[in-house]
Amino acid sequence: MSMSESSASGYIPEEDYYKGLNTPPKKNEVVVELDPSLTTEEDYDPEANIREDLQRALKPRHINMISIAGVIGTGLYLSTAKSLYQGGPASLFMNYTIMGGVVYLTLLCLGEMSTYMPISGSFCSYAKKFGSESFACALMWNYWFNDAVSVASDMTALQLVMDYWDTEASGFPYWAASLLFWFLVVLLNVIHVRFYGEAEYWLAMLKVIAIIIFFILSIVVNVGHNPQHEYIGFKNWNHGEAPFVDGFKGFASLFVSASFAYGGTESITLTNGEAANPLRNTPKIVKTVFWRILVFYVGSTFFIAMNIPYDYPGLDTKSVVTSPFTLVFQMAGTKAAGSFMNAVIMTSVISACNHALFAGSRVMYNMGLEGFLPKKIVSRTNRYKVPYVSVLITSSIGLLCFGASFIGAGTVWTWLQNIVGVSNQIAWLCIGITSIRFRKGLEKQGKTHELRYKNWTYPYGPYFLVIFVTFIILVQGWSAFDPWDVTNFFSYYLDLFVFPFCFIIWWLYKRDRFVKLEDMDFVTDRYIPTKEIIELNENLDHLKGWKRTRQWLNDYFV
Repeated sequence: MSMSESSASGYIPEEDYYKGLNTPPKKNEVVVELDPSLTTEEDYDPEANIREDLQRALKPRHINMISIAGVIGTGLYLSTAKSLYQGGPASLFMNYTIMGGVVYLTLLCLGEMSTYMPISGSFCSYAKKFGSESFACALMWNYWFNDAVSVASDMTALQLVMDYWDTEASGFPYWAASLLFWFLVVLLNVIHVRFYGEAEYWLAMLKVIAIIIFFILSIVVNVGHNPQHEYIGFKNWNHGEAPFVDGFKGFASLFVSASFAYGGTESITLTNGEAANPLRNTPKIVKTVFWRILVFYVGSTFFIAMNIPYDYPGLDTKSVVTSPFTLVFQMAGTKAAGSFMNAVIMTSVISACNHALFAGSRVMYNMGLEGFLPKKIVSRTNRYKVPYVSVLITSSIGLLCFGASFIGAGTVWTWLQNIVGVSNQIAWLCIGITSIRFRKGLEKQGKTHELRYKNWTYPYGPYFLVIFVTFIILVQGWSAFDPWDVTNFFSYYLDLFVFPFCFIIWWLYKRDRFVKLEDMDFVTDRYIPTKEIIELNENLDHLKGWKRTRQWLNDYFV
């Protein structure tokens, strides 16, 4: 198989990686410019060019399970309720499907870059390499702010989930629960990274099992096992103002909540800096994204739209958020069934908070490496090579959840949801821009053949991503203008002021420009595999029969 043929499927086999080193180039062929010694030195360090000093202790099963369900949490379980009320069943289903396509395009762009340079800084560090310092500074502050606020939003959401049992009436205050779980999450992130990976593995497994049960019960409820003992079908799509409630304004308002629900998907690549064998694992992560979006997000909204009417009591309230997942469990069983699903949602909120803290701390760690913050402080690691200072600083923002007890958990959570949703969109937009410049730089320097994984949608996918995300950022705040609402306006557009502010401040300090294509650095932070790693991956890719099945079980479960 030729390199051009093999690259069509996205993954380039190992035997083609060094092709052209010792043979004359064919006509119109670009030769891979690598050091020939790398093909013979068995003790070559693949981390030699990487500035980070983190522990690669996350096993394939950790990475794969986190990529499948690790970031499913608060948004999907809670924000779908208000989204259904605001836009109706068709708007909910279509919006999540469209945003799922946006996220998939984002991960294809990111998978290509992060396979080439598997570092914990991921797209934030790439923004400096293939953009400019000011661009990277704005993106890093934006994304760190995103993750820090996500910690607060998840802790606030925890109060909404616990309100299902009315625990405060029994004398157990919400702030105490938030404090306990905040302490647990911080503990998981300051000790060895494998404890974080192990916790996320089992929490993700629980989410997968719970959503599968939800699908089964949704079918049971829809065919007649519900309080009304009648077949539901698509009746809720013709109920009242459904399927589209409030027209295009209602549809557009769901973009931000869908972005909040999908948020964190791109941060999966932040684990690359601590993942074993990243050249094999990163493409596997990208391949699972499409099916995860289709099954968990699109599938869930499909069943929610079928079984829950948009005007169901409690969906629009800001004091207590009723999860559609819990409602379906209640409809299929009893209060106990609803309590089970609510307990799953609670663990999912903790999982989402855990991942947000992990991602935020790694971004801050890289802000130190890039010179945007004092390296000796924020990039300091403990004996387990965990950036504990960044973890503690980022986690301190989570203490904002205590303020929710006095302001109103529902109101604060809605604000935080909008801020995080817009921040996610800005990150996806920046990833698209960075991806375009990354590929142009490789083409300019004749290094496109060095890619281990190719974005099969290039160049159309990244350009569409940039244009479409810009469009939805501008239109999703429609409801704030008609009628005019100052509070809603700032909740939708506050982050649009934060990003350019950070960009301008650093630009005034540095007066930098976007790096020229011919000057892009494709050496620093690049992971170059040894012959042993290449042979290992070749053997794993060519396993058949029971050996292949056993390896699959090892990658995902053992």
